[in-house]
Amino acid sequence: MTLIAIFFLLIASAFFSGAETALTAASRPLMHHLATTGDKRAAMVNELRQHRERLIGALLVGNNVVNIFASALATGALVAIFGEVGVVYATMAMTILVLVFAEILPKTYAFRNADSAARALAPLVVPVVFVLAPVTHLINILIRRSLLLFNVDFKAEDGFAASVEELRGAIELHAGEDIKAVRHERAMLHGVLDLSELQLGEAMIHRSHVVAFDADEPAEVIFEKVLASPHSRFPLWRENPDNIVGVLHTKDIFRAVRDAGGDARKVNIAQIATKPWFVPETTPLLDQLRAFRERREQFAVVVDEYGSLMGIVTLADILAEIVGDMPEARDATGSAEPLPGVRPQTDGSCLIKGSVTIRDLDRELNWNLPDEAATTLAGLVLHESRRIPEVGQAFIFHGFRFEIVRRQRHQITLIRVTPPGDQNRPRVRTQ
Repeated sequence: MTLIAIFFLLIASAFFSGAETALTAASRPLMHHLATTGDKRAAMVNELRQHRERLIGALLVGNNVVNIFASALATGALVAIFGEVGVVYATMAMTILVLVFAEILPKTYAFRNADSAARALAPLVVPVVFVLAPVTHLINILIRRSLLLFNVDFKAEDGFAASVEELRGAIELHAGEDIKAVRHERAMLHGVLDLSELQLGEAMIHRSHVVAFDADEPAEVIFEKVLASPHSRFPLWRENPDNIVGVLHTKDIFRAVRDAGGDARKVNIAQIATKPWFVPETTPLLDQLRAFRERREQFAVVVDEYGSLMGIVTLADILAEIVGDMPEARDATGSAEPLPGVRPQTDGSCLIKGSVTIRDLDRELNWNLPDEAATTLAGLVLHESRRIPEVGQAFIFHGFRFEIVRRQRHQITLIRVTPPGDQNRPRVRTQ
């Protein structure tokens, strides 16, 4: 009779051990998806995991109770047969039985089949958690009071909360046969997470690259400039480039020219321009994306804390932070640049415009340049060198070699970058 009782207690112990592993290791996204499709067992798993403190407490209480009870029965039976030495026999036997059949075996199976095991065991775990709820509640109170003696503010739920860093780690584990496609998918997922951390100043088009028109210019001159430009929206300024007075859309000027019988001279540019929307450069990209959606606009003028023009930002600029820049057409040699502004060279280096962002380089070329102190490649060189370098100067930062190829006044416009691993590149930093 004692052996039968020990047998069922070991089965109960295996149940508690397997349930603990399965319910904690089951895929959260999969359980959520199954629950939304009407899977009641998956919904039970989600409900149990919403109160993990109570779940883990109940399973641990049940597991320890049945293990101690089984060990006590085995000890009593063997002491009755072998005397005091029966304690040693019981300890050895129960250690092996509990370790192998009540811990390692069920946990191994549950870990390898976590999703199916969690759904199978959830209906049995729910009543156990309900019955043991008063006990686990008292235990949790005792734990919190004990930890307060060591000035530890214990909040059990916080330890189980999913964090952004965990999600980033899961993204890095994403794999597939097409390495290039997987790398791009990882970059897109990271880009979504980065939207709340990046500011407009890191994604905008700088004022030095903005195509803007003087609102006082003749309409036919502006019309010709619009035709020659690949863009669809243009800031209008008056008196000085910082004084943005409107935004001109190509559709509006084409419609106005059509209504004027094809005579652009009859068009009043100030009347067809829309009111500019000014946003601070410190606005997070995620907030700006929401604002674009709410206002149903795709264009904003970025200003600094003093109201000075910093650049412009469009919906496409924010989306580019997720999907990356769209590749340009093939050049005269028939080869396509991996990234606009980047020209790979036969020696392994790349000729890169200074305005190319570090995030785009890291994303497209799988580099790991830091982007905390600078947004563009030219900004990184200026930050690291602590000077405005001359053409021909070269520096080695973060394992990369940066050689200044072209400079316009104080602006670095073209840099030759040689990544680590090129044995042919010079290893000496020039001054």
